[in-house]
Amino acid sequence: MTVLKFRLVPVLLIAVVIAVTTALGFWQRDRAHQKEARQHQLVMYEQAPPIDLTQAVPSPRLADVEYHRVLAQGRFLADRVVYLDNRPYRDQPGFYVVMPFQLDDGRVLLVNRGWLPRNLAQRSAIAPYQTPTGTLRLEGVARADATRIYELGEAPRAGTPGEARAIRPNLPIDEYARETGLKLLPYVLMQTNAVDDGLVRDWPRPAADVDRNYGYMLQWWGMALAALLFGLFAARRAGRGERPNYHVGDPPPPPETR
Repeated sequence: MTVLKFRLVPVLLIAVVIAVTTALGFWQRDRAHQKEARQHQLVMYEQAPPIDLTQAVPSPRLADVEYHRVLAQGRFLADRVVYLDNRPYRDQPGFYVVMPFQLDDGRVLLVNRGWLPRNLAQRSAIAPYQTPTGTLRLEGVARADATRIYELGEAPRAGTPGEARAIRPNLPIDEYARETGLKLLPYVLMQTNAVDDGLVRDWPRPAADVDRNYGYMLQWWGMALAALLFGLFAARRAGRGERPNYHVGDPPPPPETR
């Protein structure tokens, strides 16, 4: 009959490892479920009728419109354009063209109009594109920002409140509002309707990456199982009066021969 002998300190250590790794596995599982629910919600938003900002007074909050289809009517403020750098499309470097759009009632909405290829010979040269004049109607998806990339250090700021840097890595809405004096709505419209302006509007969908979360879940639970098996094996050796001469991570000893 196999006798298991448990010692207090090793048992506590192994119990902590099992508890922590099991909890981390459940956390990754919950993260995957949340992402799946979010993807389902995005599909519902895409199928729902668009929100017309022209009729939405007072202005909807970001939480009410994010990832929803949105309609807006007004005109572009072309002199306030900003080009977001380091935005590749199909492995080709380029910019996102972000431009304020003044609604008929005076409110201003930032619009990410689309992608423009970079001039490889001269970084600051902007390829030609068209900006519609007069009143027009836009359709798009509301987002919290015009996409962000990682910045090393702090980007240089504009010299005066009325100026805007033409090329920059990111465009925080509140910072741009202070620079320009525009009263901006707290979200950006990622334009989707077709306009013959020379810009590419092929927006990436928010990544789900649920497979990664499920993979981490299995890894954490595998570590919990390994810790449990190690504890049982060590207790069995201790019950037979044998002291384990290996540590966690070492290969198991060869099977005994009788």
